[in-house]
Amino acid sequence: MKNFLIQGRKQLSGSVKIGGSKNAALPIIAAALLTEQETTLHNIPAIEDIYKIMDILNHLGVETEFENNTMKIDPSKMKAKELPHELVCHMRASILLAGPLLARFGQAKMAYPGGCVLGKRPVDTHVLGLEKLGAKTLENSTKIHMKAKQLTGNTVILSEFSVTATENIIMAACLAEGKSEIRIAAAEPHVADLCKFLVAMGAKIEGIGTHTLKIKGVKKLKGVEYSVVADYLEAGTFILAAAVTDSELEIKNFNPEDLDLFFEKLEEVGVKYELKKNSVKVLRGGEYKSISHLKTAVHPGFPTDLLAPFTVLLTQAEGVSKIFETLFDGRFNFLFELEKMGASIELINPHQALVIGKKSLRGVPVASCDIRAGAATVLAGLCADGETLITNVQYIDRGYERFDEKLRDLGASIERVEIES
Repeated sequence: MKNFLIQGRKQLSGSVKIGGSKNAALPIIAAALLTEQETTLHNIPAIEDIYKIMDILNHLGVETEFENNTMKIDPSKMKAKELPHELVCHMRASILLAGPLLARFGQAKMAYPGGCVLGKRPVDTHVLGLEKLGAKTLENSTKIHMKAKQLTGNTVILSEFSVTATENIIMAACLAEGKSEIRIAAAEPHVADLCKFLVAMGAKIEGIGTHTLKIKGVKKLKGVEYSVVADYLEAGTFILAAAVTDSELEIKNFNPEDLDLFFEKLEEVGVKYELKKNSVKVLRGGEYKSISHLKTAVHPGFPTDLLAPFTVLLTQAEGVSKIFETLFDGRFNFLFELEKMGASIELINPHQALVIGKKSLRGVPVASCDIRAGAATVLAGLCADGETLITNVQYIDRGYERFDEKLRDLGASIERVEIES
């Protein structure tokens, strides 16, 4: 059932526990292939992307078990096989297997990865970075095919703050011969979590959490037991769900410091909240006002993945707010869905728009365009008058574990439904 039906204007209450980070789990699962020993991972979210990467691992001969958010990965019988289109076409994160395959088997061959429709997302940064470590590109037109007899440490200066390219090069460098330095590295919390996991496996990494990483290659890595970091993006989504429904809600089990600039923008809008070490309580009664500028940026800037849900809050704020998406060309597709619900949006260009509030939203049929756009339509439905039907919620299921169930537990009226085609 790939649709949500929401009855709006229901206040939320209680508390919600944040689960494991999708964006941390996927590279960590890929990194588990760098050893022949079994690895046990805890706090893995039970979402579509996790099951998809398990299918890919099984194709490579890796044995996996997944139950109660714990995954066991046994790569002792892994073989270097080409990853076909049907396995990678729905998941951008499949590119994360290139580094481990090169490092362990000296070859990576795969179709171009797919995923959310967020504009052109080339793999040039991955390819150039791996080439700096000694890999040779045999094909890069219809598929990715790279080989390396022995990866060798080197200085890699990335052309952009690419999260997945940073992660791929980190993984490859851990088994490369000699020392590597990655400059202009992404520093998101999930990149840091990957580094911590690799260190637990025996890797030698300095500069974790910064834009410059120094890695000394080792001969072998070992299997370990590790718990994946909590998902700060899920936390931000539930914080916004409380704000748009004027609800008192406690969001638990995450690190608020991962969302420093997000909280600054909440204060600017007028959202009231109380911060604790590993949780936040959102309070009722905020008088929401527009903000002059909301601009996405690489960490520690405002996360692009929270722009769409935050825009729903801006529709409920008095005045005109300007939003500026700096990372993805197709991120603004969700604005057209919000307009269907009564939001007043003026598109300046493909990266900038004005959100004119305060506007009462109304429930209508809308579509989920990608993971975060889907979350935004859910939040819009929660604060809208009447009934909202959201289609294509398979996107939401790729990034949020039991999103509808968690919202129901908090008092939301949201159900999975089938509709006639």
